[in-house]
Amino acid sequence: MTSTKPTWFITGASSGFGMAFARYALDRAYNVVATARSVGKLEALAASAPDRVLVHTLDVTVRSEAEQAIAAAIARFGRIDVVINNAGYGIIGAIEETPDAELRALMETNFFGAVSVTKAALPLLRRRRAGAIVNISSFGGQTSFAGGGAYSASKFALEGMSEALAQEMAPFGIKVLIVEPGAFRTGFAADALKYMPAMAAYETVIGGTSDFAHSMHGNQAGDPYKAARAIDLALNAETTPLRLQLGADSVAAVRSHAEQMLKDLAAWEKVGLDTQIDAVAA
Repeated sequence: MTSTKPTWFITGASSGFGMAFARYALDRAYNVVATARSVGKLEALAASAPDRVLVHTLDVTVRSEAEQAIAAAIARFGRIDVVINNAGYGIIGAIEETPDAELRALMETNFFGAVSVTKAALPLLRRRRAGAIVNISSFGGQTSFAGGGAYSASKFALEGMSEALAQEMAPFGIKVLIVEPGAFRTGFAADALKYMPAMAAYETVIGGTSDFAHSMHGNQAGDPYKAARAIDLALNAETTPLRLQLGADSVAAVRSHAEQMLKDLAAWEKVGLDTQIDAVAA
């Protein structure tokens, strides 16, 4: 039987943003499909509202698991309204310090994992001609910094895919929202950051980034529950933005980056335009 309540399908729901999104949705009387590679931490969530929570194992890097989880959600609730691609992790290290295998593994989770879940859900959303895909990026999906190149590369890719997807889904009435959080009080800094083997050559370049990442755990200003509320507000707005910055740090970083891009564009516009093939005299 199809539920009349909205259903949120959340990846990486066992902690951090994912758990906050799930708790917010339950407080709003929504149904929740809470997925994670390890679902042990989701037992209490399921027990809190057994009629409205489905817990399902999902490693987003395994395409068949994404399809199975989506099918299980439909079997349980009859519909999915919002897919939140939240599963992911970060890397701290210079590009030269980051082994190819680490970069590829990061892309498999942060980018290809989100693509797999999205592609598994799209046929269902298109048939209903309704719903939303929410891709959790970062302000690091708009701008990057020394030591954050690998992570930003995965989020830049996610944002590029999402921007095209938004245009592809518009005729079907499906919304696409890119969320760009700053620092929020989650376990990301403690549990979801990998530090690459340091090279002495980059100590003065990367050291500050590494120290900041270590120090920010437990000190972040952002409230993950309020992030969930902001996402819900954006999805239910008459005009949902393509990108939603969350947190003063994200707003400031994205604004500064955009202003610098416009400044460079204006400064070099004449050079850029002076590249056409010269007209051949008759």
